[in-house]
Amino acid sequence: MSYRKAEDILPLEIIELIQKYVDGENIYIPRKENQRKKWGNNTLIRQELEKRNVQIFTDFQKGYKVQDLSIKYFLSEKSIQRILRKMK
Repeated sequence: MSYRKAEDILPLEIIELIQKYVDGENIYIPRKENQRKKWGNNTLIRQELEKRNVQIFTDFQKGYKVQDLSIKYFLSEKSIQRILRKMK
C-alpha cells in the first residue's frame, strides 16, 4: 500500500473536516464493498497453497500419518486434518 498526500486528491474543506477528528494521524480508508478484491488475487499464493494441499493429500494416500505431514509441511496437526477433510 502506498501513501498519497491528501492535498493532492481532496478538497481543502474535506481535509479540514478530517483534521477535526484525526489531526496529523495516518488513517485507512477502506474500499467500497463492490471494489474489494478477494484475498490472494494479486499474487500466486492461492495456486501455491492449492498445490501444497494436493501434495499433502497425495502423501496421506501414500501412507504418511498426520503427525508426519505436520512435521514435513510445518503445519499443525489440526491444519493437516482440515486440509485432508477438504480434499476428500
